[in-house]
Amino acid sequence: MTETWTTDPPTPVDEYADHYGNPVKRLVMPTGELALRYDAIVNVPDEQEPDATAAPQLTVEDVPGEILHFTLPSRYCLSDQLMGMAWELFGQTEPSGARVQAICDWVHDNIKFQYGASNPLTTAVDVLEQRRGVCRDFAHLAITFCRALNIPARYVFGYLPDLYVEAQPTPMDFAAWMEVYLGDRWWTFDPRNNERRVGRVLIGRGRDALDVAMLTTFGPAAFRSMTVWADVA
Repeated sequence: MTETWTTDPPTPVDEYADHYGNPVKRLVMPTGELALRYDAIVNVPDEQEPDATAAPQLTVEDVPGEILHFTLPSRYCLSDQLMGMAWELFGQTEPSGARVQAICDWVHDNIKFQYGASNPLTTAVDVLEQRRGVCRDFAHLAITFCRALNIPARYVFGYLPDLYVEAQPTPMDFAAWMEVYLGDRWWTFDPRNNERRVGRVLIGRGRDALDVAMLTTFGPAAFRSMTVWADVA
């Protein structure tokens, strides 16, 4: 992997890893306009993600202690509020990856993808009520249902290039999906696209989007524009 990071005008950047192991860059923005640019070339497997359908759901007592917090409510994933609905919808499904896939199917079929439908305050409960959102919201709702069923689930943020699928006419954007702990490992699920894909590029993982925001500012700042690309090199 190769990567470059630049700022215009040149600005000192501090680098560290957060408590989830995500790399973070921190800087003091100068007065006026500031452009941030990141480029990378990465190797990804040329195959679909593994099928998790048969992977077993662990009982709560068997969930490793270090990931047990991924079964708890978080800022955007209010699993305690949706517990009754989760068990009503999915409680009779096989306690395995099949249950998680049933959750993804339901979210994919019942939530409409719509740019601008949500804002930084939108929770999974709001998404459920409004029945629309972007990939971030699809992930939050699916994570919430999983946690309500005692399945460890975490939010993932990254790039999703159009490999072996029909290219979309809309401008490329960042993507959000989720990882669910089944058996003895984490598995990828994507309620927005609801299919196993090729070429996901990870940026960060956390409880929800609050932990892996693309950009966090302290003080007044106006976001002007953004361009995202993820192409085959």
